[in-house]
Amino acid sequence: MELGFAVPISGSWATVDNIAEIAREAESSGYHSLWTFQRLLASVDGDGAPNLLPQYRSVLDPLAVLAYLSAITTRVRLGVAVLNLPFSAPIVTAKTLTTIDRLSDGRLDVGLGTGWQAEEFAAAGVPMARRGARADDFLRCLAAIWAGGIVEHHGEFYDVPRCRVEPPPIQSPHPPVLLGGVAEAALRRAGRAADGWISSSQADLSRIDGSIDIVRRAASDAGRDPAALRFVCRGVVKVRSDERAPLIGSLDEIRGDLAELATKGVTEVFIDLNFDPTIGSPDADPEQSMSRAREIIEALAPA
Repeated sequence: MELGFAVPISGSWATVDNIAEIAREAESSGYHSLWTFQRLLASVDGDGAPNLLPQYRSVLDPLAVLAYLSAITTRVRLGVAVLNLPFSAPIVTAKTLTTIDRLSDGRLDVGLGTGWQAEEFAAAGVPMARRGARADDFLRCLAAIWAGGIVEHHGEFYDVPRCRVEPPPIQSPHPPVLLGGVAEAALRRAGRAADGWISSSQADLSRIDGSIDIVRRAASDAGRDPAALRFVCRGVVKVRSDERAPLIGSLDEIRGDLAELATKGVTEVFIDLNFDPTIGSPDADPEQSMSRAREIIEALAPA
């Protein structure tokens, strides 16, 4: 099982200096990958107070951060978990992702999701209805764009007229596409149409093998090899002395949890401190956040 690390992207610690330090330290410590996530806005209640988790209140753009990471790293893979596909047309998304793949010399992993926050859909001008059907058409369109040669796609939601789209990605035929989602329909979509699946920040990690099994069975039903799929877990790590759950507890307990995830079929875990509200919140002390992150990077570094 590979081990990655999420760079600072939410809250007060998400500065350019901190992103660079965490990225370089993770790469030099042997981590396999670096990850980001997307949040366009933070919804508010009637009095204007934020009503989402604190780590969603202030988030940098994930693809801009990946482009920056491509310039300051040389070995680690670079991933987004996840980019919500309804918020941009496939042709625009493909161009940006292709550029990052080329800038990073073929180190990009693409996590895609269908989105869930109503305010983001409204702001992006996209209806929430039929997100699954939209996702299917988006993936077909993206595959057509990345197939090379003459591109043409006419679907229910997206159209690309007969044209050429160049340059192609470095990775052939395209960067790996991993799908998020928790509903069975989303899991089955990952099995039949993607290179793997990414778990959510609120996944029950004690039962993650059940979700992995659904993805694998869907791949088999579609005539694909389940063994070729990747299963990436967002590891919401919280170092605590008074709380215990998978990946929450002492560093020794968290090490044991990582080993347990490997037995459940997970092929990669990336440690994400952005989802610890004492680190990824706009109200957190950024110096303390970095101090804790340095300790965790060193303590959990791959052998």
